[in-house]
Amino acid sequence: MKQLELNDYKQGVADLYDRRSQSYDSSDWHVQICHRLIEYSDISYGQNILDIGTGTGHLAFAAAQVAGTEGRVIGVDISARMLDTARGKIEALKLNNVEFLLADAEVLDFAENSFDRVLCANTFPWMEDKEATLRLWYKFLKPGGKIGIHTPADTAYIGHVVLRKVLQRYGITIEPSNRIGSIESCQNLFASAGFQAIEIKSEQHGNYISLNKAKATWQSIVTHPAPTAPKSEKLLSQLSSIQLIQAKSEFEAELEALQTEQGIWDDIMTLYIIGQKPIIKQ
Repeated sequence: MKQLELNDYKQGVADLYDRRSQSYDSSDWHVQICHRLIEYSDISYGQNILDIGTGTGHLAFAAAQVAGTEGRVIGVDISARMLDTARGKIEALKLNNVEFLLADAEVLDFAENSFDRVLCANTFPWMEDKEATLRLWYKFLKPGGKIGIHTPADTAYIGHVVLRKVLQRYGITIEPSNRIGSIESCQNLFASAGFQAIEIKSEQHGNYISLNKAKATWQSIVTHPAPTAPKSEKLLSQLSSIQLIQAKSEFEAELEALQTEQGIWDDIMTLYIIGQKPIIKQ
């Protein structure tokens, strides 16, 4: 099996999705996100499409069916096991216009102006240098081509939202978990990378969760941070033991204040960001 040279953070992401590969297809939400992104990205017959973070191929296969025999879809991912699952579906789906590559999305080496669409569902927030990565993907698009990105909004996941708020009082800023930021920051990020005609569509997928589930965020971020945790989250070691106890108490108290008979509302606002590479005027 081909191996990628990844830093500790990216290897942690790859390992995480290797472990999730056997159960990943059990989530209808992932399928829903991919189909919505295709709809918003205006894919059509004959297009060449790059699917970044393809996983088990939900978006790639749906896009390949729209692109048809005159089109082509390349799906890339850093998880070998996710790609093994994706490749296992090709024969059953009888598609010959899709291929999968094991690759790091931040150092891809495709020719400039070679894709009509660059799509990325459930993956972009994992990128370490988001603006540089967008600029790289921008090069791959043909003039007039579109990029489509999915991400949870910065209001998503109540445990992380409250934790960020509490830790800011102690001078510690942690990055949002699995998201880019506010609608305004998303707009600015894509504009800085060169995209125009930027549209951001939103959908709410929130639900009520238990108080214990919300409180578990402390353990996953502070007590036992995952290898994939943003670097800034690991700055929590700067707090003394007394400060940690006090911060945890404040965190839990704020969550308890939000509890209702139904539980705690977990906002999961989903953003779909569409941008276009300008057409070169003669």
